[in-house]
Amino acid sequence: MAERRIPYFSQWETPDMTMAVLAEGAQAALLKDPLWAASGARDVEDYARWAGNICGMACLKMVLAARTGQIVPTVDLALACRDYGGYVEEPDGKIKGLIYAPFVPFVKDRFGLNARVVTRIALADISDILTQSEFFIASVHHSIRWPETQPPAKGGHLVLVTAVNSDTIRFHNPSGHEPATRENVELPLKTFDRFFAGRGIAIDR
Repeated sequence: MAERRIPYFSQWETPDMTMAVLAEGAQAALLKDPLWAASGARDVEDYARWAGNICGMACLKMVLAARTGQIVPTVDLALACRDYGGYVEEPDGKIKGLIYAPFVPFVKDRFGLNARVVTRIALADISDILTQSEFFIASVHHSIRWPETQPPAKGGHLVLVTAVNSDTIRFHNPSGHEPATRENVELPLKTFDRFFAGRGIAIDR
């Protein structure tokens, strides 16, 4: 598979914090992220509240950086997407999202990106999608960082797929726990399929 350079960004400002997030929960662990201010959040508490939900915004940040060289903070992206209904803040402070449908007009209006939601697809369909689309944001289970494991479910986390061939898929994972599971991760299609929920967002060329 030909190498293609797509900038990588974690959904945490300090990428090495994944294991702490898994051990303590995002809201507790990320209060200790020394780089939190780069997220665009108004304070560290707001960053910790949002960062566990913005894998999709990290994927969008990578797309924007690849397309334009522009680096937009992830919480800034999330708050703008929220204004379109892409996230919903519940009374108890919990955040629901990313909600796919509002993402499409959000990225069109704000960044001129043509995105479309795709659902009920087979893994083989990703190859067809990437013939007409530049990127595919795929819904997978977050445990894909440990590809040897059997996930308890499919979906719930978003990764940025950049290439696929007959037997391998390449992607950036916003919550990989070490460099090898973050950037330009390559997995056999059979392995990826165990985690893939059959849905995502295509971003056209």
